Amino acid sequence: MKSRVFLVLLLFFALGLQSIAGIRVMSYNVRQGKADDGDNSWKNRRAATPAMLNDERPDVFGVQEAYDFQLKYIHSRCPRYKWVGVGRDDAKSGGEHMSVFYNTRTIKLIKWGTYYLSETPDVVSKGWDAKYPRTATWALLEEKATGMRFFFVNTHLDHKGVVARKESLALLHRKISEMNPDNLPMVLMGDFNVLPDNPGLEDINKLMKSARFNAQKADSFGSFNGFGKNGKSDAAPVLGQVDVDYLLPIDYIYYSGFEVCTEFRVVTKSYAGKPFISDHYPVTAYLDKPQTK
Repeated sequence: MKSRVFLVLLLFFALGLQSIAGIRVMSYNVRQGKADDGDNSWKNRRAATPAMLNDERPDVFGVQEAYDFQLKYIHSRCPRYKWVGVGRDDAKSGGEHMSVFYNTRTIKLIKWGTYYLSETPDVVSKGWDAKYPRTATWALLEEKATGMRFFFVNTHLDHKGVVARKESLALLHRKISEMNPDNLPMVLMGDFNVLPDNPGLEDINKLMKSARFNAQKADSFGSFNGFGKNGKSDAAPVLGQVDVDYLLPIDYIYYSGFEVCTEFRVVTKSYAGKPFISDHYPVTAYLDKPQTK
């Protein structure tokens, strides 16, 4: 009898822990798979990505620059993850994707969509002075353990267009405000190609919190490593010989509606024998239960 009561209490305790579980999210620029990067080309380093994902085990992550064959490779090696998103060239499969992956064991997909960072966001288009078409993929997701619903937005701003980056951030701010009238928890992430002091971030900083600057525990590394071309130092072996002073913090995780971000971290670990899994280090954050009104 005592053992049965103990088992019931143990189950109740486990469910109680599960009911307040948070989510781990990640932003990861995988570096597009058609680039001729020599030893760092996708075919030579691709095994490092599933190795990293199996180690970090995010509940949801957004990828930037990924071609269709890269998405399929990730899914084939990590089948618990499914993805949503479209190629930026044709809103189907052509070109780079800003896709959202979610762990089907912990997360349920409710609905999703993609819009373009341009003056005409509902159609395939290139905005302002951007060199390439840029998109944002959004998803309404549900944490299976708790029923908590939250929005997740993944994007990649243009690397050349100064006006495009400014206007894209303004568009993201407007879209995020409009899509969430019920004030559900929200995550915005991606490669913004701007530094944290960029004036274009001011409105988003008022609407959401940057995990890098608001986490209870956060490292101070940047995320863009350029496969070590940004500067090298023998004093930084764990960072693939990259001089940490040259790492650029251009990959972001923003959040709102969560009680706390307990950790923000740049994933600098080597995987599958490769010092760099991409020319960007992934950034990850752990977001605890939503705020109560």
